[in-house]
Amino acid sequence: MPNIKSAIKRMRSNETKRQRNLDLRSEVKTAIKKVRTAVEKNELETAKLLLQDAYASLDKAAKKNVIHANNASRRKARIAQQLQKALSKA
Repeated sequence: MPNIKSAIKRMRSNETKRQRNLDLRSEVKTAIKKVRTAVEKNELETAKLLLQDAYASLDKAAKKNVIHANNASRRKARIAQQLQKALSKA
């Protein structure tokens, strides 16, 4: 436990940021999982709508530096590719 006042404040702010990062990361994972589940169930119209939500949450996480911008871009490309593959089969 820190003794210095600034270190105590830094510890509090780090915990707040950690919680925010966990929430955003969880939101991203949930959004991606919803798209993948919809694609697996062959609900392609629903998947298209959910894809937009996933894009938004990934962009938000990248903007706030929770994940790297390239990581967000890669994840967006992969779920879009998965949806496109399912659309071409249908």
